[in-house]
Amino acid sequence: MSESQKVADRSSAPPPGANSVDRYFKISERGSTFAREIRGGFATFFTMAYILVLNPIILGSAKDKFGDQLDAVQLTTATALVAAVMTIIMGVGGNLPLALAAGLGLNAVVAFQIAPLMAWDDAMGLIVLEGLLICVLVVTGLREAVMHAIPQPLKQAISVGIGLFIAFIGFVDAGFVSRIPDAANTTVPVQIGATGQLTGWPILVFCAGVLLTIALLARKVKGAILISIVTMTVVAMIINSIADIKAWGLTTPAWPDKLVDTPDFGLLGDFSLFGAFGETTAITVVLLIFTLVLSDFFDTMGTVVGVSAEAGLLDEEGKVPNLGRVLLIDGAAAAAGGAASASSATSYIESAAGVGEGARTGFSNLITGGLFALALFLTPLLTIVPLQAAAPALVAVGFLMMTQVKHIDWDKYEIAIPAFLTIAVMPFTYSITNGIGAGFVAFVLIKTVLGKAKEVHWLMWGTSALFLVYFAIDPIEQILGVK
Repeated sequence: MSESQKVADRSSAPPPGANSVDRYFKISERGSTFAREIRGGFATFFTMAYILVLNPIILGSAKDKFGDQLDAVQLTTATALVAAVMTIIMGVGGNLPLALAAGLGLNAVVAFQIAPLMAWDDAMGLIVLEGLLICVLVVTGLREAVMHAIPQPLKQAISVGIGLFIAFIGFVDAGFVSRIPDAANTTVPVQIGATGQLTGWPILVFCAGVLLTIALLARKVKGAILISIVTMTVVAMIINSIADIKAWGLTTPAWPDKLVDTPDFGLLGDFSLFGAFGETTAITVVLLIFTLVLSDFFDTMGTVVGVSAEAGLLDEEGKVPNLGRVLLIDGAAAAAGGAASASSATSYIESAAGVGEGARTGFSNLITGGLFALALFLTPLLTIVPLQAAAPALVAVGFLMMTQVKHIDWDKYEIAIPAFLTIAVMPFTYSITNGIGAGFVAFVLIKTVLGKAKEVHWLMWGTSALFLVYFAIDPIEQILGVK
C-alpha cells in the first residue's frame, strides 16, 4: 500500500515518532500535518475577523428600553475575548477545526428585538439562560439524538446548502452582489455590484482574489486560500495608498496609526439572569428564549455537520466525532457570550475556510483562538484585511462543499425534494436555520403522504413541529396577545 493510501485510510495507529501533541489531536491519524493545521487556523481567523468590527457595530448601534447604548471599545474586547477562549476550548475539548464567536443574526435579535424591551443586562441574561438551556439539552442527550435522527442525505443537503450560503455571503460581503431597495420598483431583489455593474477598485480586488484562489486550488497549491488572502490584502493596501477610494466597507486596508490598543473589560459579568421577567411578560420572555434556542440549536447543527463533512470526519453513519462534547462547548459558548455582553457565541461556518486549507483537528483552533487573543491588544493590525481580500475564500469553500451534492439520490423524490428545499432556502433566506426547517417539514410531510410515516424518527416529528411554530411565530404571538 502506498503512503498516500495509508494517509487516506487514516489508520487509528499513530505513525512512529508522533509526539504527544500529534497523538492528542490525532493530527497524523486524520491525515493532516502541523503546517496544514497552522495554515487552516490563520485562514479561519482571517475569514471571520470581521466579527471584531461588525459585532460592536450591531450591538453598539442599538438602544435598550432606557435609551442606553453599549460602549464600542468594550464590545470589541468582549467579542475578541469570548472568541479566543471558546475557540481554544473547542479545539482542546472537541478536537474539531471549529471556531466560535458572536453569532450574526443572533446579535441582531438581541440588539433590535430584545434590548428595546428591557435593559442591556437583562437582555444578556436571556442569552445566558439560552446557553444554559442548550447545555441541558446536550446533557440529557436530546440535542445529539436529534442530529443522529437526521437521514444521511439530508445531512449532505445541509452541507451543500451551507456551501451555497457562505459563497453568497462572500459575494455580498465583497460588494459583488448587492440588494436592490424595494423603493426602486425593480423586478429582482439583488443585482451585480452596487449599480448593476462592477465598479471600483475594491470589487477588482475581490474578483482578482477569486481568480487567484481558484487558480491555486486547480493547481492544488498548498495554502491556496491563505496565500490568496495575504496576497490580496497586500494588493489592497497598495491600491488604497495610490488610488482615490471612498470606502472599502467595514475594514480599510491601510497600515494603522498604532499597532497596540488597550483592552477594556468593563462589560464582563454585566448581566442579570432573571431580570427580563420583571421588564416584560413571561410569555414574551419564553418566546424570545425559544427563538434564540431554536436558531442557535440548528445553526450549530448545520455548521458542525457541514464542516465535519467537508473535513471528511463523519463516520459511515454520518456521525460527528466527539459530538456530545462539541455541542456542550457550543452551548457553554452561548452562555459565555451573554455573560461577557458580546451576545450569543456560536460555531462559525467560516471554519470551513480552515478546512479548505487542510485543517482536520482542534489544533488549528489554537492558532485561530490565539489570533483572537492577540486581537485584544493588536486589533488595529489584525483587522487590516478587507472583506474583498477574505471573501474569495468563502466562494472557494462554497465550491468545495457543493461537491457533496453528488451523494444525494435525485431520482428519489421523498428525499430529493426536502434536500432541494434545504439547499435552496439557506442562501435565499440568508439563514441556515430556515433551510434546515424547510427540509425537515417537507421530509415529514412527504413521508406521511406516501404512507411511510413510520419510517420517520419521532425526533424528526418533534423538531418539525417546533419548526412549524418557529415559522408561524408571528401569528402565534398575535393569538397569545404578545404583540
